[in-house]
Amino acid sequence: MSKAPPHDSAHLHVSGQATYADDIALPAGALHGAFGLSSIAHGRIRQLDLSALESMAGVAIIATAADVPGENNYGSVVHDDPIFAADLVQYAGQPVFAVAADSYTIARKAARRVRIEYEPLPAILDIRAALAAGAAVLPAQHLVRGTPHEVLTRSPHRLKGTVQMGGQDHFYLEGQIAIAIPQEDRGMLIVSSTQHPSEVQQIVAHALARPVNQVTVQCRRMGGGFGGKETQPALIAAAAAVLAHRSGRPVKLRLDRDTDMLMTGKRHDFLADYTVGFDADGRVLALTVMLASRCGYSADLSGPVNDRAVMHLDNAYFLEHVEIVSHRCKTHTVSNTAFRGFGGPQAVLTIEQIIDSIARALKLDPLAVRRRNFYGIDTRNVTHYGQLVEQNHIPAIVEQLAQSSDYAQRRQSIGEWNAANPFIKRGIALTPVKFGISFTATPFNQAGALIQVYTDGTVLLNHGGTEMGQGLFIKVAQVVAMELGVPLAAIRVSATDTSKVPNTSATAASAGSDLNGKAAQAAAQSIRARLVEFACSAYGVAADAVHFQDGLVSAGPQRLTFAEFVMQAYRARVSLSATGYYRTPKIEWDKVKMKGRPFFYYAYGAAVSEVAVDTLSGETQLLRVDILHDVGKTLNAAIDLGQVEGGFAQGTGWLTSEELWWSPEGQLRTYAPSTYKIPTAHDWPARATIRLLESAPNAEDTIYRSKAVGEPPLMLAVSVFLAIRDAIASCGGPGAAPELIAPATPEAVLRALAGLRGANAKVSA
Repeated sequence: MSKAPPHDSAHLHVSGQATYADDIALPAGALHGAFGLSSIAHGRIRQLDLSALESMAGVAIIATAADVPGENNYGSVVHDDPIFAADLVQYAGQPVFAVAADSYTIARKAARRVRIEYEPLPAILDIRAALAAGAAVLPAQHLVRGTPHEVLTRSPHRLKGTVQMGGQDHFYLEGQIAIAIPQEDRGMLIVSSTQHPSEVQQIVAHALARPVNQVTVQCRRMGGGFGGKETQPALIAAAAAVLAHRSGRPVKLRLDRDTDMLMTGKRHDFLADYTVGFDADGRVLALTVMLASRCGYSADLSGPVNDRAVMHLDNAYFLEHVEIVSHRCKTHTVSNTAFRGFGGPQAVLTIEQIIDSIARALKLDPLAVRRRNFYGIDTRNVTHYGQLVEQNHIPAIVEQLAQSSDYAQRRQSIGEWNAANPFIKRGIALTPVKFGISFTATPFNQAGALIQVYTDGTVLLNHGGTEMGQGLFIKVAQVVAMELGVPLAAIRVSATDTSKVPNTSATAASAGSDLNGKAAQAAAQSIRARLVEFACSAYGVAADAVHFQDGLVSAGPQRLTFAEFVMQAYRARVSLSATGYYRTPKIEWDKVKMKGRPFFYYAYGAAVSEVAVDTLSGETQLLRVDILHDVGKTLNAAIDLGQVEGGFAQGTGWLTSEELWWSPEGQLRTYAPSTYKIPTAHDWPARATIRLLESAPNAEDTIYRSKAVGEPPLMLAVSVFLAIRDAIASCGGPGAAPELIAPATPEAVLRALAGLRGANAKVSA
């Protein structure tokens, strides 16, 4: 499928006509909700004084933990996430109550009038403190392959170090929002900006103590998600539903940007202490790594996030002898959650910085060291968790990219530039990515779809995936148009709806097109098979004489429009609707042993980034990027290129400018655009060459041999971070390896430069 039609809602986006949850006209009598949040990181609630609201005009109802009719929880994996804190608060920004009023303004003012008296308790705020206290949300995991400690002792070269990186706020353009509308006979309709409608449905049902079939959740589109709308929307929807249940009126609960950033989880920040043994050529002989992440106060998705970090610590490299210990640290901060890459980016940055440090210790080109450690094609091709690396494109991609980007010549030129320029230094780095595609929670690797063909030849498509701007709906619509042989304009995709396709998985793990495309294909093929059978009977032709193409149906010599043909089929009482189902094959995973084949296939890519660093101010600028990325046989090149560009830009923000900062008391201070800096158009390089790998269809039977594209490109931004490190290293002596912490903000760059100068001074002394 080589056509590249635009995003199905592009014309609505640019004209302002796309309807988001906040744009939906509310029923008469609707209320507006707001949360009351904890102001401290850890403490017992001694008194919740709501008396100020009793006489406040416009306030309709208040809800606390005691008012939840069912389970006061929105945690889906471990039930440790209260909708409203009852007796104990565990992070600054945790919801304690919610209020519903006649207007949004009144609700917000009312929430601020409530007085909460606390008994403060000691707060654990960072990873090192959590490790020292033994505080964890889940037990540690341990994976060993080979005999790493024995091999380390006899390795000719060894390095010890720490890789440290911060978290990241999702900063979706549309904030968290839910509308709860009571229905007849105890039903509840939820409109939610969510990547996981079925989970929202289940959490709301449990909170209201009602059967799941009494709750319907709908989502037409989100204004961005990035993982931040996988588990978090259940909290917003459940609180809105409790308010609606108590008041008997519709309730809209929309978070403003400040509240959203204070309340909701983020990308996990990580640190990794490592010891690596290697030979004179830079080949890794043994590696031990202690991975630790700040999970926040509850488990949320920290288990699978950290599991994936363990799995992706290899990135593109064969690790024959390796030990990984993974700690899931509990802190009194917001519970961190899914974010594009889901633990993979933190692991990739870790191993890439280790490889970079090996190269610097040996005074070798980091690309040469990377190549020596790549997975092989026929040997050295099994991961540390036991999966065979098949269809390995990394060596070919890196070779193509190194040649097309003129990496070797530019590296030499940058060295000459740095020798001649004392203040503005340049750096370059080429890094690969190998990313596994599938949910590591095997049951989520399934999907359903519903297709209805009408007698005028138009088609209504519904499936379990959600549209957050990534282009899933247009891709699945293309599949149905192809299978039925009708124009794309004949397909309409309706809002994701739990009453149409039940028990859906989150649109996450980059698997949206793989799962829902296949499910829709199965439904379309069911309808097409019925129509072929009808044509054979009606026109006396063999099945291979029936063709559907360009809105026309050919049955031997007969030629009709698709609309004419389906009308005939309808009159002959042929069913024109079908469900489709798909489950990902070949995957199996032993979570305890951390062994198996968790991924259906791998997606690959590589990037070369060149940067400039002002050594006086610490400012950095991305000058150029060249990317070559593997998407298999693309479903839609325009959408896929957009995902590669957007993922790379978001990753660059994580590693350069997006700094989350908590006060010593545990209060997040970077909770608005004034203090939290995402990339802008100004940060995009003047020269960018983004290409998709050609003639490389997926070896696995995915939808039209395509590959996932949502998450893998984000990790290509590691090349930007290591290019900054390369530029800083030019200020040091031979073998300098700057201690640069992500994000590489100007302050972090200046600290790394100061560290180099201190090291140089010690050497001189």
